[in-house]
Amino acid sequence: MKKAIIIVGPTAVGKTKLSIELAKVLNSEIISADSMQIYRGMDIGTAKVKENEKEGIKHHLIDVIDPDQNFSVNDFQEKAFTIIEHLNKKNIIPIIAGGTGLYINSLAYKLHFQKTKADTGIRKKWNKKAEQYGLSYVYDHLKKIDPDSAKRIDSRNAHRIIRAIEVYESSGRPMSTEYNKELSENDSYDFIMIGLNTDRETLYERINQRVDLMLEEGLIEETQQLIRRYDPNSHGFKAIGYREAIDYLYGKTTKDEMIHLIKRNSRRYAKRQLTWFRRDRRIIWFDLVKDYEHNYKKIENLIK
Repeated sequence: MKKAIIIVGPTAVGKTKLSIELAKVLNSEIISADSMQIYRGMDIGTAKVKENEKEGIKHHLIDVIDPDQNFSVNDFQEKAFTIIEHLNKKNIIPIIAGGTGLYINSLAYKLHFQKTKADTGIRKKWNKKAEQYGLSYVYDHLKKIDPDSAKRIDSRNAHRIIRAIEVYESSGRPMSTEYNKELSENDSYDFIMIGLNTDRETLYERINQRVDLMLEEGLIEETQQLIRRYDPNSHGFKAIGYREAIDYLYGKTTKDEMIHLIKRNSRRYAKRQLTWFRRDRRIIWFDLVKDYEHNYKKIENLIK
């Protein structure tokens, strides 16, 4: 059976480092399952792996599109499976690493996404309503027509809220129809699923330190350069770090408030990631933060 390794876990827990170490052991390649690292130019705020950190390992699905372009989970699924099949034919076991739960599920489960074409008319209508009445008005509408999707979508994520409404108005079916089906594991592959986590206090401290490092490396300056080239309302800028930096640059918050919000929102995101991944019974969990050497050996034995 075809094999693939999946590494999941919350932000700042060490997925990138482990994926590179395992890729060196297996002479493998890495497929990113991070929905924000697909955007070109968004390097610091997404903690994108640097060239000198790759150690010669080929990485896929990083820097795929510009921040003002759309990239759906269906796009990810199609591209990722194409790469996985290509690597398997060369007897290479691919390593999929990332924290975007729906990206992971699109591979690990038999999910077939609705291919509803974008309807710019509907999208423009609801974008205008969001401007006129506020995003909460649009979100309340989604809760009425597709409550299950509303539960899954962040109430601040205008792009996903409006996309769910667009799907409903275009097709007559809620976007949640697909998710509400009983999940069936993808048995076409032998997935080795590795989860990384540590205690909450340590994880949150790592998140705070990562945010501090991003700011030192030039997150604000990177955001300034990006919004000179792209509309600040582009979907890519909904990513944590960028949306707070944009508010700061437009004078909506102070620098201290921006830093507080990035750290808080990152911690909340980590909590949501863990809630999502803990539902999959196939994931074997390890703490590489507290005991790297011992647990890394366990992981090495697992993949051999």
